[in-house]
Amino acid sequence: MDEADALDALAHALTNLGNNPYDIALHAEHIRAASATGMQDQVEAALEMFTSYWAASDYAWVPLLEAKTSSETLESLEELQTIHDLFERAEQDYLSINVLQKHVEFLVNRHTRLAEAESKPEDPDSSFSTVWTRNAIIEAVSKGSGHLTESYRVFDVQRDWEMKLLQDAPPNSKVRSQLIREVESSLLGRLQQPHSNHDETFATYSTFTTNYKPPDEYETLLVQASKLRSKAVKTYERREQHEQSLVQAAFSLEGYAYYIAGERRAKQPDAFVLGTLYERAITEADKRRFASEVNAEEALRAFWLGYIDFMRINEADSEAQGRIFERAARSIPGCGEFWARYLRFLERTGHDRASIEVVHATAMRFTPLQKDVEQLVPIILARAGFEKRQVDGQEDDEQYLPLMRILLDGMRTVRKGGDPRLRLEKYFSQVCFNLTNLPENAVDEWKDTTKHYKNSYLAWTLYTDALMRYHNYDQARSVFKDVSLKNIDWPEAIWDAWIAFEQVYGSPTQMDECLDRIERARNQVEAKRAKAAYNAMQVITTVEQEVAATVPAMTPQSTAMDVDPTPGTTAESGTKRKAEDEIEPDAKKPRTEQKPFELKRDRENSTVFCAELPTAVTEDDLVALFKDCGRIREVKITKLPNSVVATVEFAGRDCVPAALTKDKKRIHEQEIAVHLAWKSTLYVTNFPEKADDVFIRDLFGRYGEVFDVRWPSKKFKSTRRFCYSLTWDLGQSAADEALVLNGYELDEGLRMSVYISNPERKKDRTDADANDRELYVAGLSKSTTQQDLRKLFSTYGPVKDIRMILDDRGQSKGFAFVEFEQAKDAVSGLAANNYELKGRRVSVTLADTRNKPKVPNAQRAEARSRSVRVKNLPANTQEGLLQQALEKIAPIQRLEVFADKREAVMELENAVEVGKLLLYAEPVVFNGNTLTFTEEVRGGTARSNGPATGGLFVPRSAASRPRAGLGSKKHGVIVNPSVASTSTANPVSVSQTKPGAQKDQDAFRKMLG
Repeated sequence: MDEADALDALAHALTNLGNNPYDIALHAEHIRAASATGMQDQVEAALEMFTSYWAASDYAWVPLLEAKTSSETLESLEELQTIHDLFERAEQDYLSINVLQKHVEFLVNRHTRLAEAESKPEDPDSSFSTVWTRNAIIEAVSKGSGHLTESYRVFDVQRDWEMKLLQDAPPNSKVRSQLIREVESSLLGRLQQPHSNHDETFATYSTFTTNYKPPDEYETLLVQASKLRSKAVKTYERREQHEQSLVQAAFSLEGYAYYIAGERRAKQPDAFVLGTLYERAITEADKRRFASEVNAEEALRAFWLGYIDFMRINEADSEAQGRIFERAARSIPGCGEFWARYLRFLERTGHDRASIEVVHATAMRFTPLQKDVEQLVPIILARAGFEKRQVDGQEDDEQYLPLMRILLDGMRTVRKGGDPRLRLEKYFSQVCFNLTNLPENAVDEWKDTTKHYKNSYLAWTLYTDALMRYHNYDQARSVFKDVSLKNIDWPEAIWDAWIAFEQVYGSPTQMDECLDRIERARNQVEAKRAKAAYNAMQVITTVEQEVAATVPAMTPQSTAMDVDPTPGTTAESGTKRKAEDEIEPDAKKPRTEQKPFELKRDRENSTVFCAELPTAVTEDDLVALFKDCGRIREVKITKLPNSVVATVEFAGRDCVPAALTKDKKRIHEQEIAVHLAWKSTLYVTNFPEKADDVFIRDLFGRYGEVFDVRWPSKKFKSTRRFCYSLTWDLGQSAADEALVLNGYELDEGLRMSVYISNPERKKDRTDADANDRELYVAGLSKSTTQQDLRKLFSTYGPVKDIRMILDDRGQSKGFAFVEFEQAKDAVSGLAANNYELKGRRVSVTLADTRNKPKVPNAQRAEARSRSVRVKNLPANTQEGLLQQALEKIAPIQRLEVFADKREAVMELENAVEVGKLLLYAEPVVFNGNTLTFTEEVRGGTARSNGPATGGLFVPRSAASRPRAGLGSKKHGVIVNPSVASTSTANPVSVSQTKPGAQKDQDAFRKMLG
C-alpha cells in the first residue's frame, strides 16, 4: 500500500468511527490504517482514541506506553507523573503482567536516574521519592500477585531493586535498618502467596537472612519461613496440573471456563486465586474479541458476570465491588445483565437516586445496546424495580407516575425490535392491577400490545386475562371469537384459553358455540399446515434430486483413496471379488441367506480394568502380566489425580476370565486390582453440537472418575454426535448412577440419551444393515418408472422403498435406489444385474454411502488449495478429539488422521482460512505435542503404501461399479490404480500400481484407526 492509499484508508476509518465510535472492529481497522501510514503520531492518536472508548489490554496499551516512555526529554516530575498515571489507567482496564512489569521497570529506572542526577525529591510524599516509589511499586506488584505462573516477573523487579537499595545503604544507619525490615516483610509476604518459583523466593530469603540477620537466628527464621510458605506451596501444587492443562489448551476460553468451574465448586473458594483467575480469563477473552474471534464477546460477558456474582456471594467489601463494576462498564457496555446488576448493587449499598440515574443514563447512551432487546429489557426492569421499591406502600397513585413513565418509554423503545416474552408489559400490568385507579390502564395497554404483536398468542391470552381481571367478560369473549380464526403462532393455546374461559363464565349455548368455532378454526389450521408441509416436502425432494443428479452419494471431497470394491458381488463365497476376476455376462448369482451379525470389536466385553497401579508402571509391565491370558489388542494407561489406572483390551471376551485371576498380583512389589470393565462404558448421544470433551468429562465426572472418552470420526459424516464415556468405579456403580442423565434436557427440545454400551445391541438397530438392504440401479431408460422397478425387484423379496432420481420433466435420470425389507433379499436382487429393462441393460450393485464419483482435477485442485497438513501428532490420536481441538482455531470441513505417519490432513472452508492458520502465531499444543501446519502444495506421490497424502478425501471411485449398457461385458470392480496426491516434501511422479498390490478392506480400516 503506497502513502496515498494508506492516507485514504486512514481517512475512511476515521469517517466510519465518527458514525459508530463504539465499534471495536472499526477501531482495529483505524489502528491498522494508522500503522500503514508509518506516522507514529497517527498510531498514537488511534491508540488513544481506542482506549478512550474501550477498555484495552496489551495489544493497545503496550505500544502506546512504549511510545510515551521512549522520549529522551522525559525528565520533569510532572511529565513522569503523567506517565505514571497513564500506567495506572492501563492497569484499571485488564490484568496484564506485561503492563505491570513495564510499570515497575519504569518506576525503578526513573528513580535510579533521578538518584544518579541527585535530583531525587527528599520529601517522602513527593513523586519519585524513595518512599513514594516503593509504595507505587508495591501497589503495582499487588495487582498481579495472584497470577500463579507469571507474577514472579513483576515481583522479581521489586525484589532486585530493594536488594540493590539495601546493598548501597550505609552500614549501621537508620536507612539500612528500615530497609532490612521492609525487605524482610516483602519476602515473607511473598512466601505466603502461591506462585510458581517458590523455591527461588525461599532461597532469596535464606540469602537475605544469612547476610542481614544475626547468625544465631538463621535456623529459627528459616523454620518459621518454611511453615509460613507451606500453605501457599500446597495451594500452588493443587493447581499446577490445571495451569499445565491451560497451557496445553493454548489458554482457550473453554479451558479458563473449566478451570473456574472447578475452583467455584470448592466448599470455600480461594478468593485470592479465583479472583485473579477471573481477571486472567477476562483479559484473554478481550484479546480474542479484539481479534474478532467468534463467541469471544459472549465469553467476556459471562466471565465478568461470574466475577461480579462471585464477589457478591463472597461478601467482598462494597468498595472493591464498585471498582469491578466501574471497570466492567468500559469492557462490556453492551451487556444489559451487567447494567442491571450494577443498578441493583448501587441500590443494595445505599447509593442515592442521583448515582443510580447517572449509571442508568450511561447505559442508555450506549447506542448498540438500544438495538438489542435482550440487553435492553433487563436494564429497564432493574430501573423500574428501584422506582417501585421507592414508592411501595404509598397510597397516592400519583407517586407511581415516574415508574409508569419509565415502563411506557421502555415499551415504546423495545417494540421497535420486539420482545416475544412481553416482560415490560407484564410488569406494567401487574403494577396497574395492584393500584386502585389504574387497572383500566393495564387493559388499554394490553389492547395496544395486540396491535404490535398481532400474531403472538401470548399477547392475546394476556389481553383476555386482563379483561377477565377487570370483569369485562363480554369483551373477553368477543376477543376470543375474533382471534380464534386469526393467524396466530400457537392457535391451540388460544383455543384452550377460550374453552377454559367458557367453562367458568359461559352458558351451555356459549360453550357449544365456542367448540363449534374452534373446530372450524382447527380445520383451517390443519389444512394450512398440510399445505405448508407438502410444499416443504416438494422443496426437499427437489433439492435431493438436484444433489443426487450431480453427486449420487456424499459431496465429493479432495482426492479419491484406494479402497476395496463394493461387497456383495460374490455373495456365495462371502468374500470380495478381486479386481482381476471376471464374471461371465450371463452368470446369475444364486439366492443366499443373510449372514448373522458379527461384532467387529467387542471392546466392552473384552476389557479389564487395572487399578492401584504403581506410578512407574509401563505398558510392558502389563503386557508381561497378562501375556498368558490371550492376545492383547490394546493397553491404555491413564494417570488420574490421585492414582494410576489402566485398561487392557483382549482380542476376544474368552480371554477375560483368565485375566481376572491376576487380581491381587504384584507389579513392582505393589499389589494391583483387576476388575471386569463390562457395564462401565456409557453410550451417550443427542447432546448439544457445541459439547466437547471437556463438557462431557465435566458432566459425567460428578458420578465417578471419567477414565476415557472416545469420539467418532467425522470424515464420512460431519453430523455424527455421540461418544463413549468410560467411568472408573470399583463397584461399577458410577455408570449406573450416570443413567439418570438419560432424557435430561440440556438444550430446549434436545433430550440426551445415555445407555450402558453394549456392542451386541447394534444388531437390533433398525438401520444396522441399511446399506446391505439397498441396491443401486444404474443404466435406466428415461421411460423407466417406479412401477417397472418394483415389478422387477419384487420377485426377489418385499421391496420397502424405491427412490427414482428424476429430471425437470419428471423422467428418470438413469439411476435409482431400491430398498428391500431384508438384506438377504437385496443380495438376491443382485441377480438382476445386466437385466434388460425397456431396451437397456441395467447395472445393479449394493448401495454404499461411501461410494464416490471420480473427482475432476479442477475440484481436486480447489480442495487442495484449502487443505492443510498437520504434523507431530501424539500417538493414538483420536480423530474426533483432534477435530474438536482444531475447530477452536479454524473452521474445519473435514479431517483425516494418518496414524502411521502421525499426521493429519484437514480441509478448511476456504483458502483464506488456510492462510490464517499458516500465519497463526501462537503454538498449538495437543496432548502435550506442539503441532505444526504446512501447506498442501501441488505435486504427487505414488500411492503404493499408506493413505493419500494430499488431503483429498474421496474414499471410493464411482468407477468401481460395473458398467451397464446394451452388449456391455461385466468385469470385476477395478480400483483406480494410481491417484495423484500432493506432499510438502519429496514429491515423486505418479506410478502405476499392480492390482495385486492394492489394499484390502481390513488394511483400509487399520489405516483409518
